[in-house]
Amino acid sequence: MQKILITGANGFIGQNLVQKLLLKKNIIIATGKGASRLPFDTAQFVFESMDFTDEVSVEEVFQKHRPDVVVHCGAWSKPDDCELNREEAYKVNVTGTIHLLKKAAQLRSFFIFLSTDFIFDGVQNIYREESAADPVNYYGQTKFLAEEEVKKYPYDWSIVRPILVYGKCLKGRHNIVSMVAEALQEGRVISIVDDQVRTPTYVEDLVDGIISIIEKRCTGIFHLSGEEVLTPFRMACAVARYLEKDESLVKRVTADNFQQPAKRPGRTIFDLSKAKRELAYQPVTFEEGLRRTLGMTSGGEDR
Repeated sequence: MQKILITGANGFIGQNLVQKLLLKKNIIIATGKGASRLPFDTAQFVFESMDFTDEVSVEEVFQKHRPDVVVHCGAWSKPDDCELNREEAYKVNVTGTIHLLKKAAQLRSFFIFLSTDFIFDGVQNIYREESAADPVNYYGQTKFLAEEEVKKYPYDWSIVRPILVYGKCLKGRHNIVSMVAEALQEGRVISIVDDQVRTPTYVEDLVDGIISIIEKRCTGIFHLSGEEVLTPFRMACAVARYLEKDESLVKRVTADNFQQPAKRPGRTIFDLSKAKRELAYQPVTFEEGLRRTLGMTSGGEDR
């Protein structure tokens, strides 16, 4: 029975990871900066308030629980906020990762770092694990710098890069699909960009990939995303059709229509060959991801 410590456990990905890991025979140490927002009550689960930008806070939790595996999901992941608050973004995304790596090394824990497609410039047709990083915004830069620190870790490590993660929110967390669905249910017009190309990642696929990394003790970098090439606008239109809502509520715009401090990469599509080969990774279709996320017919009835 392994002890697995998860940072950012209150977040969208963290919540889903904790939920699925609790189905396994492991001890889960969920951590977050504030109080727990996780709806779990089992002997396998404990929540610890931990600020990973505070080395003392990290020391206390690691010494108390001595985790075998660390999954670092916690981050400041809003690109515009990172662009406007660079010192804080560096502190959270880079310095915080360094603190965790130092304490994990004392225990020789397996360290898994959740990164992002935003380390890439969006110019290439497809990105492989070994493709050169060239972030176009400061958020991507901090995640790339954190990746470089992870690569120096003297024990087993893995880096996971997803793209535009969507899926069911357990408690209080939104993603592109849930935000669009909420707007459509309320009859609100929503403007969505159609000039950014992604292969969006269903959250349960991402979580399954991370769990496979833990169980197989796979090391190195892994790209985990969906396979369908979509723009956020096309995703939103698919949500409208699925919910049988007025598709005209989804307004097509380009990035130029928004005054955003952080530039976004234009195109991020991943080669999943390594993940399929080493992790038996097989993502669901976007249609299936929508079904699992929204799980309702028109009129809001559960399927």
